[in-house]
Formats: sequence, C-alpha cells, structure tokens
Amino acid sequence: MEMTIAEELVLLAYREDTGRPLIGSGELDAALGGAMLAELTVLRRLDLAGRKVTVLDATPTGDPELDAALARIAGDRERRPETWVAKLQSADVRKRLLARLVERRVLSERTSKVLGLFTTRSYPEADPTAERAVRERVGDVLRGAEPDARVAVLIGVLHACKLDRKVFPEADKRRVKEVVEGQWAGPAVAKAIAAANAAIMAAITAATVTSATTAGN
Repeated sequence: MEMTIAEELVLLAYREDTGRPLIGSGELDAALGGAMLAELTVLRRLDLAGRKVTVLDATPTGDPELDAALARIAGDRERRPETWVAKLQSADVRKRLLARLVERRVLSERTSKVLGLFTTRSYPEADPTAERAVRERVGDVLRGAEPDARVAVLIGVLHACKLDRKVFPEADKRRVKEVVEGQWAGPAVAKAIAAANAAIMAAITAATVTSATTAGN
C-alpha cells in the first residue's frame, strides 16, 4: 500500500533509533496539515492556485485522513491555504498517522513513565524498508534527478518546517530551492507547493508567537 505524503513525512520526522521527533510537535503538526492540503492538490481534488482553496472534486480518495480533510474543506466556505493548514493541523492527526504506521509494523510503539507519573510514547523504526525507499527517492532528487509531483511536495514540506536540514544535512541548499520553486509537474502543482509551504511557515510562526506570549505571562 502506497503511503501518503503525510505518512512519509512522519517517517522522516522521527529518529529511527530513539523514536523521538526531530522537530517540535507544533511544527510537525503544521507540516502534516500542509502535506495533506498539497497531496489533495496533486490528486486534483483541490486547487491552491488562487488566494483561496477551491474544491475541484469531492470524490473520496480512499485514504481516511485525506478524505476527512477533503470533506471538511468541501463542507465549508472557501478559505485561504494558511487558514486550512491551521484548521487541519492536529495532534490527533499525528497520533493516528503514527498508529497506522505501527499497525503496518513500519514503526514500533514504546511507552515509558516520566517521574513515575506521566506516560510518554516513542516510535522507533521496526522495518527500515519503507523509510529507506523514501530517503532514496528524495536523495536521488536532491542529487539531481528530476522529481515527480509527490517527491517535490515532500521536499517542499520538509523545507518549510526545516526538517530538510536535519534529515538530509548534506543536501545542497541551491538544489532544495530549485526543487521547491520548480514547475516539475506543471504550474498548478508548483503553485500548490508554494501555497502549502507558505501556509506551513505561517502556522509555525503563529504557534511560536503564541508560545512566547504564553511563556511571558
């Protein structure tokens, strides 16, 4: 079964050994919201070319998370991509995606107690095959191969949440920019990547400002 872009992002976002995320939950949740929005565009369900997200086709994709997002967007008025990333980002979505990967035995789940009171969960890799395949596809593109729409979206999302520097530290920054800004699958996909990335960065900035304000009170 082909993974969604959001699932591929989750795989890259968690350390294989410790099962801990490489970025904060707020950044990751925003990136997952953007990944779903962009993938629905690649699947030609949405159009992000204008100032607002437009539904082109409300037919379900067959993936529960994508279909829930699509139904929610289709049942609402047109909103800006930034608004939809903020609405779609959720710790619950992240947890469901992790649970799916655990169910498929791609990841394992470990629980531990902090101070004997609080339960924490980590998700070490159980089967490296899936992540290795994702890394190879992304790595090939970062070394010069021509990307398809899905890989271009994934690289764009990784860049937006600054995971590209952590997962592919050897990657040439100029190549990352070239992929993110290129029109590999046509203008529509390029605009979708740009809109999703801007929305992710706006959501991350908003979350950072909120956290700093709360800490200062």
